[in-house]
Amino acid sequence: MSCLGLRAQKIVLIDMEYIVENIPAYQQANAQIEQLSKQYQQEVENKGKEAETMYKEYQANASSLSAAARNKKEEAIVAKEKEIAELRKAYFGPEGELSKKQEELIAPIQDEIYQAVKQVAQQSGYDIVIDRASAQSIIFAQPRIDISNLVLAKLGYIK
Repeated sequence: MSCLGLRAQKIVLIDMEYIVENIPAYQQANAQIEQLSKQYQQEVENKGKEAETMYKEYQANASSLSAAARNKKEEAIVAKEKEIAELRKAYFGPEGELSKKQEELIAPIQDEIYQAVKQVAQQSGYDIVIDRASAQSIIFAQPRIDISNLVLAKLGYIK
């Protein structure tokens, strides 16, 4: 028989939700993003109300307008709806302002967390670190294998 050189893997868990809840900078960044999202949403809704008003006015007056005037009003409504779609994309799209703000504010904190997790894992000889917050298939795990507090300590949030 040959030895396959197998060894037990050291697996531990972290809870990213718990970790970020204990990082004030993350909470502040999240609040800032949420406020910005509300502001952007309000702008989009206001434009939507403008379009709705334009459409209602058009419907009320369409019968008394000439064909050219109706066309002009219809084009204005379509242009307003296009403007709303472009604004929504500019704010909420994958390359939108909200996405850029999240990248600017949240990514550096996530990078710090990743580095702390990596350092704790390497220093303690852990082979695998699983985020229990996103690992839906974990039914139960011993609390002793959760290293979230070690990560927070590494980041300086727990003494």
